[in-house]
Amino acid sequence: MARLVVGDFQRRGLEMVVPFLLRWWARAELRMVQALGLHQPWDPTLAVQAPVTVPELALDDPEMDEAPSFLDSILWLGGQAPKKRRTIEVNRCRRRNPKKLIKVKHNIDICPECGHFKQKHALCGFCYEKVRLETAKIRGQIKAQEGGPFQAATVETLVLYEGEKLSEGDQGKRIIERPRKRPPWFTLHQQ
Repeated sequence: MARLVVGDFQRRGLEMVVPFLLRWWARAELRMVQALGLHQPWDPTLAVQAPVTVPELALDDPEMDEAPSFLDSILWLGGQAPKKRRTIEVNRCRRRNPKKLIKVKHNIDICPECGHFKQKHALCGFCYEKVRLETAKIRGQIKAQEGGPFQAATVETLVLYEGEKLSEGDQGKRIIERPRKRPPWFTLHQQ
């Protein structure tokens, strides 16, 4: 573990040294150029995008009556800006278009187990939650019995509820006993 910490400090040290060396090299280059008299300091400049840089080229065009100005690129206000504000009626009609509304579902059915609404082709959410909680309790019981996930035996598990007995074919299986009556949705032979 101590070796990892030393390696971590070495890596951090390199991360701090590299920018320092880069700055040092840039300053050394600048001083050398200044000493040779080749240094020209940066001056503030103005960069404007103009439609035509040489006015004579634009004058050759028969469609152009006058030379373009560099202000044309600054004062140009075309593009994607809207010309007029959309009214609230137009906005509401666009937002409430029938194509954008949530579709009405016609495949709703009542769950035969719990009575809640569910889609016909899907599992009932309330029933699924009950099954999930019961299987979580069974898994917790298996974990407590085996001592951890990596110590579990690779045998079939049989869950016995209150009032159930082992059959002859259940020998050699892991038995989990639950101190309650078997739920109607948790069948004896799960597939």
